Amino acid sequence: MHHGASLISTIAAALGLALALGFIAARLRLPALVGYLLAGVIIGPFTPGFVADADIASQLAEIGVMLLMFGVGLHFSLDDLLQVRRIALPGALVQIVAATCMGGLLALWWGWSLGAALVFGLALSVASTVVLLRALESLGILDTHTGRIAVGWLVVEDLAMVLVLVLLPPLAQVLGGRAEEGSDGSMASLGRALGITLLQVGGFVALMLIVGRRLFPWLLWQVTRTGSRELFTLCVVAAAVSIAFASASLFGVSFALGAFFAGMVMRESEFSHRAAEESLPLRDAFAVLFFVSVGMLFDPGVLLSRPLQVLAVVLVIVVGKSVAACLLVLAFRYPLATALTVSASLAQIGEFSFILLALGLRMELLPPEAQSLVLAGALVSIATNPLWFSAIQPILNWLRLHSSLARRLEARDDPLAELPATTAARYLSRQVVLVGYGRVGRRIAAQLRAHDIPFVVADQNRELIERLREEGGAAVWGDAAEPSVLIQAHIARARVLVVAIADPLNVRQMIDTARALNPEVEVVLRSHNEDEAQLLRQELAATVYLGEHELAQAMAGDVLSRALSPVPVPAS
Repeated sequence: MHHGASLISTIAAALGLALALGFIAARLRLPALVGYLLAGVIIGPFTPGFVADADIASQLAEIGVMLLMFGVGLHFSLDDLLQVRRIALPGALVQIVAATCMGGLLALWWGWSLGAALVFGLALSVASTVVLLRALESLGILDTHTGRIAVGWLVVEDLAMVLVLVLLPPLAQVLGGRAEEGSDGSMASLGRALGITLLQVGGFVALMLIVGRRLFPWLLWQVTRTGSRELFTLCVVAAAVSIAFASASLFGVSFALGAFFAGMVMRESEFSHRAAEESLPLRDAFAVLFFVSVGMLFDPGVLLSRPLQVLAVVLVIVVGKSVAACLLVLAFRYPLATALTVSASLAQIGEFSFILLALGLRMELLPPEAQSLVLAGALVSIATNPLWFSAIQPILNWLRLHSSLARRLEARDDPLAELPATTAARYLSRQVVLVGYGRVGRRIAAQLRAHDIPFVVADQNRELIERLREEGGAAVWGDAAEPSVLIQAHIARARVLVVAIADPLNVRQMIDTARALNPEVEVVLRSHNEDEAQLLRQELAATVYLGEHELAQAMAGDVLSRALSPVPVPAS
């Protein structure tokens, strides 16, 4: 057989079977990724019949992780990351500690060693970025503040796991495992490893933000000048893969984190949207291979041989982590809807769990059965994760109806959730209510200020609302889909409601609330999709602006003004 047949047969079998089973899953009203995971189980080494090359599938899945994280970075600026730091940083760290304790106590109950319990708990504590991003994209909330919190949370988790992967080898002997070559388990060795890691990660981040933000947009512009679409696509893919590989090789950070920062610096280019579109087909195809590769690692026999242990692991991942995350988000005074969304985002494990598992087994910290349990927990949690996202709204409705605690949480006294008593009267009547203060909202606000038109901002970013109030602006914090937020923004006496966020799930609820309180209010929306824009115009009787349409109108107006202007007569 030809030497390349293993690669070809692996790709052909993985994509072909994933397509067939994904289609069947979709027809059965199940998430398509359930079909992808099942495809991996079928072509894996633990089931009879054709067995694909697991090493090749794993490497293809790594490329998928790189491309997917690169795509997220293209839509995620450094400002977005800094805006959620106050909740993402402490939230992720506390959640890792809580999940590690839950998994560790479970392992100790089974009679495992302290070192095994620690590594096992850490493996259950970190969620899969790939699974999260697919879920957020399918719901259309990746660009919302809640989506940014979830992504920022996982970026912090990834950074924490980079440190864990470096610190485990020096600690292996202390924890009862086998020390790796060059590590004596002393405090000096541990401190040296930690110092080197912090320098490497800090150096990588500094290099990307200082040099990369100037170099890569310039490179993309030079390639664009050639006029070759193939070279542009090649530049985008090469940047994602090569930067991710170089970051892992030179700085010790993960492929995923390297690709994410590559996308963030590439975002500074005016061609970032085109780069995202060009890489989308490859991202989707390789993301499917990621799910197939996870399925290939799974041994279905563990469900029969250790059913109670598998159930306990799944409960830690799906219930324990989710409850801990929900309580943490609520502790930061965010809405219940945001808490449930972040909880669903973390109710699974993935790529970093497998890396920790492999390292723990190599250092003889984990017993052999740990691999089967972690992989079973990963497969079940990934397969069921879309169900938790679909259950958010029903759970939210049920809690509001039956739980006095949930109602108190939403109605609790929060100084940012209502306008101060000292707010000037001009902001309380005939004002503009501006929902969302992102890139679009800030530009609208600048125009309103320039024409001295009073407006009230409603946004879910607490830090942003605090800053606006410090600057003397009128702003309320919360989800504008909740009636209380629009009431506090005095929508009942407003002249115009402007929804400057792309949130197709909640925009109808915002407008229904606004019209119920103020039938005369004018509504202005934005949309990214022409069909969606048409439906919004028809159903909601609102003015809807489509990005591409407005750009074309502005360009056409400029062209017409130039083309119709009189040609100057040269002086004789």
